[in-house]
Amino acid sequence: MSEQSPSGSRKPRHVPVRTCVACRTSGQKRGLIRVVRLTDGSVLVDMSGKANGRGAYLCFELKCIQQARKQKKLDRGLKVTVPPSIYDEIEQIATNEE
Repeated sequence: MSEQSPSGSRKPRHVPVRTCVACRTSGQKRGLIRVVRLTDGSVLVDMSGKANGRGAYLCFELKCIQQARKQKKLDRGLKVTVPPSIYDEIEQIATNEE
């Protein structure tokens, strides 16, 4: 059966909310960049949001990315050392989004 409210209209679809590891603001999962640590310990940027592994999220803002790099926020969130190339890739993605 479909879930409907008493007035007969459909319930709005649930939108996943995630928090940026740098600025701690919450936003829709699709509005953030996901960085994931895979089971083999490698780290990659996951724009699909579906890769298996431990994930951490960043805003598309350069100041958040720079803060995360300086304070090693992704390292803590993923519990692994994140290579500088990942930060470069994230910055490139963020500048292309603007």
